Amino acid sequence: MADNVSVRIMRLRALIEHPRTGDSERAAAQRMLERVLNKSRTQCGHSGRTYGARHDRVGRHAGLSRIADMIREDIALARVVFPAATASEQVAVNDPIGDAPSGISFIVETPHDAGIDITIRGVPRDWGWDGEDGVETYSAALRALAGQLAEIMNGYNRSGSDIEKRFFGRVRVGGETLEW
Repeated sequence: MADNVSVRIMRLRALIEHPRTGDSERAAAQRMLERVLNKSRTQCGHSGRTYGARHDRVGRHAGLSRIADMIREDIALARVVFPAATASEQVAVNDPIGDAPSGISFIVETPHDAGIDITIRGVPRDWGWDGEDGVETYSAALRALAGQLAEIMNGYNRSGSDIEKRFFGRVRVGGETLEW
């Protein structure tokens, strides 16, 4: 049974990567591959392991530079503003990355062999910090933005009692770490 599944996975990947495969056929093969991989993953029953939602997107043996590229692409896609055609009775969607001021930039780096840093730059002082009684704290909007960025980054990570993390990630602003 395992050999049959591995042959099917190999053939589906070959079909997906072939340059003459049509778009609809490639999409169908991709969906089939995802179903086969999800089914085989649940049958293996890795106890205590958790995989991020995007863990398989870059491949099991992908390097940190490839993962950082994918995180950059995800952030760039989230920054694209789509016209919201919502009726007045519909609930507004909370999108911390899309709602962030346009002057904010995101830098995704791999400064260490096992680390990915997302640095938020150009944060307006009145948007990113709250000052009360002379004490500055991060605003709820900046914390939500950092949380959303950490969620994207951790989507490519894994953890468990019997495996190591793929990488250690953090979200930083102004030289300080907001999220691990």
